[in-house]
Amino acid sequence: MAPDIVLFDLFGVLARHQSVAGQRELVRLAGVSGADFRDAYWASRVPYDRGDVDGPGYWRWVADRLGARFDERRVAELIAADVDSWSAVDDTMVGLVAELAAGGRRLGLLSNIPEELARYYEAHHAWLDHFEVRAFSCRIGHAKPEPAAYDWCRRALSVPPERILFVDDREENVRAAERSGMHGHLLTTPERLRERLGTYVGGGGAEGM
Repeated sequence: MAPDIVLFDLFGVLARHQSVAGQRELVRLAGVSGADFRDAYWASRVPYDRGDVDGPGYWRWVADRLGARFDERRVAELIAADVDSWSAVDDTMVGLVAELAAGGRRLGLLSNIPEELARYYEAHHAWLDHFEVRAFSCRIGHAKPEPAAYDWCRRALSVPPERILFVDDREENVRAAERSGMHGHLLTTPERLRERLGTYVGGGGAEGM
């Protein structure tokens, strides 16, 4: 069965990865070395993305790993800077989403994202309305590449997994989707994704697959 529903990742696909300037600002606010900060930041990230802990709780975990202490004001500054560091989008890919939606393609979104960042995107990016299913890890309780994340999307879309094409920039996430029964596409360029989708804009919308 050819897939007719596209399930997109967010960061690295529709939105940019964390900016270098944003990373530097977080390190400055934390007042520690960059290497130590990155280790602590990522070691605690999956539970934060999955919604096991909120923003203040996450930053307390980071502080504990660093042997530091962040007061409430510093935590608020770190949360705001963290959101800002992930805020840039890929206009070309966002445009492709709009074209697919205009052509009648059913779309979903599966993203590892904490609640504070999810709220930011909902408040600032109306193009999220193109997605009939928005599976934010912080709200579904599962993060890629956990099998339950893909199963949640399949149930929410109410289709067999072979009808879904999952698009991500990380191979481990694409392979996990394929193990769940979905089709997978490892994003390299928008052009190659267009080829995979068989999309023709302006001549009847999105056609085939």
